[in-house]
Amino acid sequence: MDIALQFAPVTANRWPDFEALFGPKGAFCGCWCVALRLPYAIRGNMTIDQRKDFMRARIEAGPPPGILGYSEGKPVAWVQVGPRHDVPQFNSPRTCSRPLEEREAEDASVWAVSCFFLLSPLRGKGLSHHMLAAAIDHARKGGACYLDACPIDHTKQPKSVTLCIGSTAIFNAAGFEMVARRKDGRPLMRLDLSR
Repeated sequence: MDIALQFAPVTANRWPDFEALFGPKGAFCGCWCVALRLPYAIRGNMTIDQRKDFMRARIEAGPPPGILGYSEGKPVAWVQVGPRHDVPQFNSPRTCSRPLEEREAEDASVWAVSCFFLLSPLRGKGLSHHMLAAAIDHARKGGACYLDACPIDHTKQPKSVTLCIGSTAIFNAAGFEMVARRKDGRPLMRLDLSR
């Protein structure tokens, strides 16, 4: 059975959809997609509700920090995609996802696709390719020149939670190229949107 997904930027009026999708557990272990927005020293001391409130305030402040995917009108997917400066932990000098050049961390034309979330019953059906395609389209519309990602090469199963960062295979299929490998199994990949 083919599953069609429609995507829309997550704006303040779509908060109820984002909240419904993430559910009481905040997607993965109460994260509420703040892991790349706040240092662990801060987010580790926050309650799940505080993380949720932080993300709600971020969405309400705009611009949209990502896109929601819908199937038959219901929210089923989320992709965090936006300028690198919006996800400061993605740029940390200690991470394998840090930018090629330090200035890119603040360059509004250098974006990152940094998190995927899909309802469990839909995982393992190849929908991540559609989610990435929608993220690329969103980045183009937002004026990005480059779109970076730091996926994972392998997991034990296609429904693994660790795939919230995406698999290297879907980025390869979308035309991303490896630009650095600072950690085994975690390439920094880039799509040149100016081509």
